[in-house]
Amino acid sequence: MTYNEPARTAETADTSARRGRSTVFARRGRSAVIAALAIGGATLMGVVGCQASQSSSASASMSLGAASGVVPDGVTVFDDETPAVAELDPDLLAALRRAAKDAADDKVTFYVNSGWRSPEYQDQLLREAVSTYGSKEKAARWVATPDTSPHVSGDAIDIGHSAATAWLSARGAGYGLCQIYRNESWHYELRPEAVERGCPPMYADPTHDPRMQR
Repeated sequence: MTYNEPARTAETADTSARRGRSTVFARRGRSAVIAALAIGGATLMGVVGCQASQSSSASASMSLGAASGVVPDGVTVFDDETPAVAELDPDLLAALRRAAKDAADDKVTFYVNSGWRSPEYQDQLLREAVSTYGSKEKAARWVATPDTSPHVSGDAIDIGHSAATAWLSARGAGYGLCQIYRNESWHYELRPEAVERGCPPMYADPTHDPRMQR
């Protein structure tokens, strides 16, 4: 007993040391996990916050509502309950619906991104464009003033989805529907003479359109 006791004591001390080191490592491991979780949580919150900010910014352009021409998702050229559609020029709307019925045979739907707009909505879009592009001159390549925009007069529509714009690009002239600006493949207006003569040459962008100089 006397001879073996020192050996057991040494073994006990060594075991305790190992256990102590294991405890330290475990604590460090838990601390690292907790820290990683905290960082991950902060990162996730940052992403969510960024998304919320972007959502809030996007919803700002919707503040005027449908009565001013804001278009809800999923609206087509047949939705008479939506002012952006119902307030379009009757001849433009009739041509769009004729084309849309034929396009449906090719499984193509004419969704509406924008149609008629109130002057207030157009002015808001212009102010947002100036903020985005940094100047009125640059913004004018994309958004007209309330006094010059064909959307305000109900004479223009922005068609959604690439399948529809591709269909109109190939066949729109036969209905008098023409793309007006090269930089806006979605923007269509009625040009009745296009049925016989084809669509006129496109402007590079709205700043080249004489109507925008008023």
